[in-house]
Amino acid sequence: MNQAVNSEERAARRRPSASPAGREVTKVTEPADPAAVIAGARAEIDALDTEIVRLVRHRMTLSARVQHARMASGGRRVQLARENEVLRRWRAELGVPGTTLAMTLLELCRGRI
Repeated sequence: MNQAVNSEERAARRRPSASPAGREVTKVTEPADPAAVIAGARAEIDALDTEIVRLVRHRMTLSARVQHARMASGGRRVQLARENEVLRRWRAELGVPGTTLAMTLLELCRGRI
């Protein structure tokens, strides 16, 4: 994967342009400042983390609403079949680490069982 990215980066640095005589000239541009790239990516990651926490909190609120409604109608607080659906979906999207992440979300939303 790094080789593909490196070749793409090299290709992106060479941009043909027309010279005054009409011939194409290849310009080589310098790669972006690594510190700036890192700082920009970290800022985006921080913004994503903030949004993820907001979404997890919203999920927790909705989960509590479902649990209360289920118990008020005589049902159980936790429905294992539904949790298995969630686990399968996260695993399908992210592999084994997705299952771990889903388990953490389920625990945050319903508490330990």
